Amino acid sequence: MTGRQEPYYVDYIGDFGLSGLTEAFVLAPAPRDTGTALGLVTAKLDAYDLAYPVYGVGHLSAEERSSFGYDTSHDEWGYADDLREDVRALLASPLADETIRTVWRAAAGGRWDPAAHGMSARDWLRHVEETCAARPPRKVPGRRPAPSPIWDARPPKPDEVRDDVVAEIRFCRERTAAAPPSADTLAALEEVAAHASPELAFRLLLRTLKVHSVRIDKEWYDRFQALAERFEHHSALVESGLDIAWPPIDTARRDATCDFGLSHLAGAAHQDWSGSREDIRDAADGDDIGQTPGSAAAVLLEDTLRLLRSALPDTAVSALWVGASGTPRSIEGRDWLRLIGDVCRERLAEAAPAYTPVVAPARTELAGTVLREVRETAAVVADKVLGPHGRPVPAADVMNALEHVVTRIDPDLGFRLFLRVLSTHFVPLTREQYGRYEAIGERIGYGEYHVSDVEYLIDAG
Repeated sequence: MTGRQEPYYVDYIGDFGLSGLTEAFVLAPAPRDTGTALGLVTAKLDAYDLAYPVYGVGHLSAEERSSFGYDTSHDEWGYADDLREDVRALLASPLADETIRTVWRAAAGGRWDPAAHGMSARDWLRHVEETCAARPPRKVPGRRPAPSPIWDARPPKPDEVRDDVVAEIRFCRERTAAAPPSADTLAALEEVAAHASPELAFRLLLRTLKVHSVRIDKEWYDRFQALAERFEHHSALVESGLDIAWPPIDTARRDATCDFGLSHLAGAAHQDWSGSREDIRDAADGDDIGQTPGSAAAVLLEDTLRLLRSALPDTAVSALWVGASGTPRSIEGRDWLRLIGDVCRERLAEAAPAYTPVVAPARTELAGTVLREVRETAAVVADKVLGPHGRPVPAADVMNALEHVVTRIDPDLGFRLFLRVLSTHFVPLTREQYGRYEAIGERIGYGEYHVSDVEYLIDAG
């Protein structure tokens, strides 16, 4: 096939480049000599961890890529190129050799000190670069970091982002005081940010904090994630291996970016969705970036308990699920809710064993506002049926169940399920309706992309 080839862009799910290499040294036995150390470099190039290419084959193992016909004889995605880019940034910088040695040893947990083997830090980096250069160049064209495929992202301004990285390094110095990492290490990281690469300094700072098991509070963690987003890094690059002091689970806190709870589970359903324990577990495992582990399971369990403890008839529970998900259930009514609850408790026992499930008081002040929106739509879909082909339910049954949830159980849960019904069944909206939904979501405290999930329905008819 001829013609212009679309570029492929690579995004790493975890650490990469030089900081990713130091992680390999932390996890492996200390090398005995230079040859063993360079063997770790080669092993890292063979075992890189990709999240996905924006255009391409997705997050596949070497065996999976081979089964799809992709050449696995070398690093076609170019981890070696990215590692080489970090190395070159340090080699080309005016940094003192001792500064480079200090940041390398700190990030690598002291497992490999080039000076102890008769070479300078720059000599060591040149060996790393030569190992990378022996690899064929990136087979799939592209660059790292990846440009956002959806949002119109702008690269961070060099001076601003450098200042922000330096500010975090200095905050670390104030926060950790006499504890590791040492003042010398932090001063060296600051030099890397100022004179080589603030992005590399950021990754090496994170790696150093992980090596020394520095306890990070939620506010500090959020700042790290904000910096990672500006560099277009995957959130796992920050979180994986970081010792985070998570606040207690709070189901009243609306800090998910998108949908959550039972409405999120309904949105995950599709034609071939079985509703197995594994399917439910996927939703219960879906903590958003920056959420305390177990939060997704806790809010899903709370939604489930609200319905289980209510006077909503089993037939109405089933109609509500079919209307919100567009799929039938072989397990009906409260038995379905009990299964969801069991899976959520299993997840919470692993992620937050000290957590006691609670059902927070409903925000009844929103009931009238949400009810008006449900009734307006009920009049439009009154003569329709909702749900999958072959097992639909009258729209009136779904909307009556929604009214019950809004007025007698929880307006927040009712509104989320209402939005899901609209999206599942492509109910057209006016700009005015959508504006009112946004206002309701803002009052409840929904995340940035929650209500906007139905924006495409405006004038859909």
